[in-house]
Amino acid sequence: MKSLWLYKNGSRQNLTWRKVYLLSATFLLVILATSCKKKESSVGSNVLDPNELLGSSQIDTFQLTTFTYEEDSLISDNPAYSVLGSYNDPKFGTVNANFYTQVRLAGLNPNFGDPLTISVDSVMLGLEYAGYYGEFSPQTVEVYELNESLNIDSTYYSFTTKSVKSTNLVEPGYGSFTPNPDAITVIGTDTVDTQLRIKLRKTFGEQIINDATNNPSNFSSVENFLEYFKGIHVKVINPPQFSGKGGVFYFNINDPLSKITIYYTQDGEQKKFDLLINTECADFNHVYVNNFGKPVQQVINDTVSGQQEFYSQAFKSRAIVKIPGMKSIPSNAIIHKAELILPIQYQTGAKYLPPDELSVAVKIDGILSGIGVLGLYDYAYKHYTIDIRNYLQALVTNQVSTDELILSPRMFITSADRVIFNGPNTINKKKPKLVVTYTTY
Repeated sequence: MKSLWLYKNGSRQNLTWRKVYLLSATFLLVILATSCKKKESSVGSNVLDPNELLGSSQIDTFQLTTFTYEEDSLISDNPAYSVLGSYNDPKFGTVNANFYTQVRLAGLNPNFGDPLTISVDSVMLGLEYAGYYGEFSPQTVEVYELNESLNIDSTYYSFTTKSVKSTNLVEPGYGSFTPNPDAITVIGTDTVDTQLRIKLRKTFGEQIINDATNNPSNFSSVENFLEYFKGIHVKVINPPQFSGKGGVFYFNINDPLSKITIYYTQDGEQKKFDLLINTECADFNHVYVNNFGKPVQQVINDTVSGQQEFYSQAFKSRAIVKIPGMKSIPSNAIIHKAELILPIQYQTGAKYLPPDELSVAVKIDGILSGIGVLGLYDYAYKHYTIDIRNYLQALVTNQVSTDELILSPRMFITSADRVIFNGPNTINKKKPKLVVTYTTY
């Protein structure tokens, strides 16, 4: 017999080991992705080494069921990043991303003096880059003033639309651009974090200045201004793109430099006036994903086909791993270690990166609930590792009833990340495995 000291209610107690099992099961995850950096993982580092346990054994009894389901009502308001752009994913089809946001005054009751002494030089919408997915091929952007109000307390979905006014606010001839999040942005004499700078019509700036003078009540309170100027819709209108072309770009619109700036000259003096986009603004992402004709659509329609290959894609679908054999672990077991190892197929130099992290959740009473861990990608070993020890302990003690794990890119409403998993019946060489070490008492 061997003893193990445990702490309970502040006191040390002796636990005698009676029986220890080491369990494993296999299935395979494949992602089409790129990059080549190593991410260290500490998953499982705080649990017992199975090699140190007495009487350990290894069995392969878990029968996994894998499939994909489609989100039909994805809430996309107040995202970490706004998304913009379109691309044609060779494995998932087309993606078109755009966003809506309010715009606020930098200060109430602006006083421009006599508008006749003012000449608008330019109007710029600046959006600070936060990342991207795909490539830097040309995009064409349009900006429209909203005709419907937004409310920060309202719920908006990825399919929500708002009516807009008919005039494209982008200065004619300045809508097409090639995104480059790695470029240097200089405003005046200041080098700032890289931005997408969209030139808007001078007439828009003139309208703001004239209305502030002629209808000052619209600028006298936050509520009045949001009724007067309800916000903007920023979108792309790209022609059909070849497979593998285009990209979706992420913007931190809550950064102080993400704003609309009116540059003007008054009596020979250069001035500017800002319309802010900040955390007080209601905003949401609108994303359309078309999987038609792609294998992911077949798996969504027919869950059985997910046994060979299954998927997850931001804004669209989540992957399911069902492990019914976990319920066979005795209810009096103490789980020391439970790691889900998910290898991927990865081609160095490909443009579609694997997300660094997967969210891991379960559904309880129809509501998605995280289990407090992430799937961490290791670039050296090309696999995800998920520590499900606490979840499994809760499962065997009937604190949790579901044996279905739901996997998604962590940035589900702020990215274009997607994952291709291989199911239990894959023909690929490496297969994922679940390793569980526990003691009964």
